[in-house]
Amino acid sequence: MKKLNNPFIGGKDYCCFGCAPHNESGLKMEFYEDGDEVVSLWDAPDHFQGYNYILHGGVRATLIDELAAWVVFIKLKTAGYTTKLEVNYSGPVYTNRGKITLRGRLREMKKNIAVVDVDIYDEKDKIVTSGTAEYFTIPERIAVKKMMYPGYENFYQAED
Repeated sequence: MKKLNNPFIGGKDYCCFGCAPHNESGLKMEFYEDGDEVVSLWDAPDHFQGYNYILHGGVRATLIDELAAWVVFIKLKTAGYTTKLEVNYSGPVYTNRGKITLRGRLREMKKNIAVVDVDIYDEKDKIVTSGTAEYFTIPERIAVKKMMYPGYENFYQAED
């Protein structure tokens, strides 16, 4: 797996709930590329629990949505926005049992709609949540101008 750089850091108005490392109430996700997949290893803080150390379902949906966005950034070399999100919960994710793994991949393109599948694995490597996000993608030149997309190559530059 190759660690991906977060080129948004230091950008004007950058405070993403999913990936900004300085957002105190955010998820602070980091990302890796592993073949056709984008991966995140994430340790769920207790303050994201819904009940009895079980990660809140809305947080799981947000994790899926954020990872799908990074699949679009890396695999499609552009940006976009979520138009549909489906989440299937098949087991609990605990906030007190160690890191979970998220794996996302592009399933297909339907014109300018990217269909991205994401699975969340618990600390024992069992799938506990699966989701599909549909992203409306825009041309890279527009993404650079209007959506702060930094360009594909910047996800691979060394962090300072």
